[in-house]
Amino acid sequence: MARGLTRTTASIVISTSVPKLTPPICKNSRTFRHHFARPHFFIWTRFLCKNSRGAEDAIDISKYKEAFSRRMAMAGLKPHHRIGLGVSGGPDSMALCVLTADWKTNALNAAEDSSGFIDGLLAIIVDHGLRAESKEEANFVCNRVSQMGIRCKIARCDWLDGRPKQGHLQEAARDMRYQTFQKVCDQHQIGVLLIAHHADDQAELFILRLSRNSGVLGLAGMPFTSQIFSTCTHYFGGVSNNHGILLVRPLLNFSKEDMYKICLGGNQDWVEDPTNQSLLFARNRIRMSLTDLSSCIFKSELQAIISACRRTRSYIDQVCSRLINQTVTVVEHGYAIIDLETLILSKVMDIYLSKFLALVLQFISQRHRPVRGSASKLLLDYILTFPCKKSLTAAGCYLCPAPGSKGTKILVCCSVDCPLPSKMETVHACTRGEEGNCTPSELEQIIADAKLYSDGLVLNESDVHFLRVTSESVLSEATRLGILSESTYRNILLLQREETKRFKCKTELSSDSEAKPDFKSINPWRSEPLQSGYGCYFMNRFFITWKLNDEIVGSYIEEGQCNLDLIAEGWKCHCRSCVVGHDMVFEVRHLIESDWLYLAKLSKCLSTSEKFQQQVFLDNELEQIPGETNQCLDYARSSAQRALLSLKSIPIAARASLPVLVNPQGLLQSIPSIGFKHCPCLVVSAEFKPRVPLGGGHSSFL
Repeated sequence: MARGLTRTTASIVISTSVPKLTPPICKNSRTFRHHFARPHFFIWTRFLCKNSRGAEDAIDISKYKEAFSRRMAMAGLKPHHRIGLGVSGGPDSMALCVLTADWKTNALNAAEDSSGFIDGLLAIIVDHGLRAESKEEANFVCNRVSQMGIRCKIARCDWLDGRPKQGHLQEAARDMRYQTFQKVCDQHQIGVLLIAHHADDQAELFILRLSRNSGVLGLAGMPFTSQIFSTCTHYFGGVSNNHGILLVRPLLNFSKEDMYKICLGGNQDWVEDPTNQSLLFARNRIRMSLTDLSSCIFKSELQAIISACRRTRSYIDQVCSRLINQTVTVVEHGYAIIDLETLILSKVMDIYLSKFLALVLQFISQRHRPVRGSASKLLLDYILTFPCKKSLTAAGCYLCPAPGSKGTKILVCCSVDCPLPSKMETVHACTRGEEGNCTPSELEQIIADAKLYSDGLVLNESDVHFLRVTSESVLSEATRLGILSESTYRNILLLQREETKRFKCKTELSSDSEAKPDFKSINPWRSEPLQSGYGCYFMNRFFITWKLNDEIVGSYIEEGQCNLDLIAEGWKCHCRSCVVGHDMVFEVRHLIESDWLYLAKLSKCLSTSEKFQQQVFLDNELEQIPGETNQCLDYARSSAQRALLSLKSIPIAARASLPVLVNPQGLLQSIPSIGFKHCPCLVVSAEFKPRVPLGGGHSSFL
């Protein structure tokens, strides 16, 4: 095989005439050798792999196109749907572009837009900005993909906290990449994102997680489809839209070798990133070790055990879904009640209970990372103590016996004392016309079609193999069942031990040399000022908006029993303890004990002529409201009386997570979840709309 190497300003061009099955390495480049010799000071340079095959010896990729079309149908996708592509320029993502463009253009209803690009298809290229040449490379890839008729968007990352440390570089880059994908999809009203992960990626992840002592759920690898939820929120016509996006990996059944063949068959170039050769990163080490063991038997048996883990995971997910429907009640005030008696009587195994609890607590705490390790064992031991008499704080949640249940039911509410890294953001309330083309109903239909397919593949317990095994015994059980041969078992075990040893050494080193971050002793739920017409997510669970109503309808006056000439006065009230104009801003925090006391005092206020004291929360002093007639006080008193009645129906443990609106001086203005507001002109909404739904959203391990 003849190759020619040509240096360019940004890359090394490699011309190849046969399928390239392994990433090219430039052994003749002095610069390349120098970069590997000094790993802490390198500037990596990508390699462009040029397809020079002629039309007479082109590779037939029709079988890949047919398999891709079937996988897209399994995901509930049709060619007319708006779709995003995560593109890096490597052989994997370029193969994804080839197959997706063909799938779109060959459909009967396919069309090009006015600019000549394939309609409803957007390639998203993330420039991490971690290397000097990354901008030029992103532009190069963009030009290549655009020539395929795919519109491109280059998204550049802003590292607000500075460049991530070398040991956490890949993880930080991955998190930033997915945040950027979500943001761009949100901006372009795209509900589906395709990612080019393939079977070899799954094999690497299996070894990596095996070395980290993951159980069968982790060893199942990446899901075929999953629903991820954005930190951005839109507000359309009074309804918040937070359906997130559907992440689809249609190439999971294809190998790395298939990626190169698809690129060559589609007559497309690709780039190779030399950082994939660096032994600094665990995935790279595992990839190279797997390459050395790349016999057909080893590959097929490794994929077989991964498939067995995925079937086990799918069955566990089905059981947990049934358990949630049977035993969990979600209350609109943001807490859940688990029917512990029904759960215990179902006599399900611990592996189901652990996953069930992880899903419930992830929903209540709204943390995107699931419950694992010691926290999972602690929770399992807690609910197995039946009837439950104690309380527990774990994974951002507070658990205790539900009032009046005598320990047969468990109350699960969010713990306001657990700081989270998330930050509240405000979003402008959009009109319905700004919603765009990918409506929530379309995404819901896609997910429904995908579920219809997966529901037809319902598994029985006899179809799965690893329900009763620990993470340490998955390999031995697979060998006993004949899934793995003795040689494959020994090779996988050797890879696991080598990477486990490296992981332990790295953990010990980092624990000695790096100080653990300290949590700040501030209230993590205090928001930025919230203006009229804007909304914010509070504790990732309540979507809050407020505005002033210019015209007060009669029901407000009757409800508050106010003697106000509001029509003559217009919207502007004379109550100095509440809203005084459209330029007012509020802050949002959680309910505290002083708020209850204030409602109790306010409910006992007898008349508008009586002087009334309101607690100032910022400096813990009392401020005297002026002696003139407070025209909104009658309304506020009546509102407080009704709010106290509503508050009594909410368990004490769950009250603390309710959102409260205060003015810049810290004076209580509204507790929207229980209907309290200080002024009839104030229109406040607190919609319980958690980002991550109960069950974690749609996912499939087909």
